[in-house]
Amino acid sequence: MLSATVELDDISVGLARQFDLPWDGTTVFHPPELNSIPASYGIGLIVGPSATGKSILLQRIGIEKEITWTPSRSVAAHFWHIDDARDRLAAVGLNSVPTWLKPYHVLSTGEKFRADTARRLVPNSVIDEFTSTVDRQVAQSISIAIRRYVDRTKLQNLTIATCHFDVIRWLEPDWIFNTISGVLDSGRRVPRVPFSLQVYRCSYKFWSIFRDHHYLSSRIHKQAQCFIGFLDQTPAVFTAVLAFPHPQIKKAFREHRTVVLPDFQGMGIGPLFSDSIAQLYTSTGRRYFSRTSHPRFGQYRQASSKWRPTASNLKRQTVQKRTTQISDHWSTDDRRVCFSHEFIG
Repeated sequence: MLSATVELDDISVGLARQFDLPWDGTTVFHPPELNSIPASYGIGLIVGPSATGKSILLQRIGIEKEITWTPSRSVAAHFWHIDDARDRLAAVGLNSVPTWLKPYHVLSTGEKFRADTARRLVPNSVIDEFTSTVDRQVAQSISIAIRRYVDRTKLQNLTIATCHFDVIRWLEPDWIFNTISGVLDSGRRVPRVPFSLQVYRCSYKFWSIFRDHHYLSSRIHKQAQCFIGFLDQTPAVFTAVLAFPHPQIKKAFREHRTVVLPDFQGMGIGPLFSDSIAQLYTSTGRRYFSRTSHPRFGQYRQASSKWRPTASNLKRQTVQKRTTQISDHWSTDDRRVCFSHEFIG
């Protein structure tokens, strides 16, 4: 039992009298009892409406890590090393490399929530008010991304509290405690609701929606063959393809640009869409290649049976790049390691 006492001032006493509420200055709350949770689990979820004891129960499991950000440092600089920054930021669907290099205070509300959550993805961690500050599309993508990260890394004992019941089917928690019913139940029996991605051929002009979110360049070749993917009637992903002239390889094409908008990152849409477009080309007798320096995309293809490494895979690429966004001066960069693959289906 928890109690709190305040002064019997005229306003408070008057309000209690108007609503015929027996009150002596003391408020009593009986939080639910959370017993017999597993000793080891991936994700545990405490869910229920506001003021039903979620935060109190969460505090009995652990203390939420306080996150501080240094204004003069990039978001990525707050992690242990490059791989740690890349893996944990990608684990919450924050896959934009330019965003990783920004200071925290210039991020959007949704990006800040993802960044804070990324730093809490450690064993025996707790997260309160999960997805309370973001819309439901972001809630869906970050929940799916976290579940995938926990499964891949075998992260142990991540406990989350939220008032949003919709995250259950996306997080697929190992246990769920409902603060209204007081029942502890297994969570992974709840089926995830599948999403439907509609694919359309489109003009290169649709690139304007996606260009600011590409990790390397905002430019696109006007001769590119372009495709756009809609999730629930909302633009989510874009791929552009170019002919690939080659002295030995006939009917070759290469992926030119693929971008997933931030609200949809972390759900696996990028690889799914890229594979679908590649399949479209190879199914008509053409060969399809792709080169990327994005680590998540490249690692996916390294592990996929649908993609075959080419001779230039994992080789350092020498590229010309502008010294600034508005400069006509160019410099040579030979530090970038690129993944190069052919789609075999």
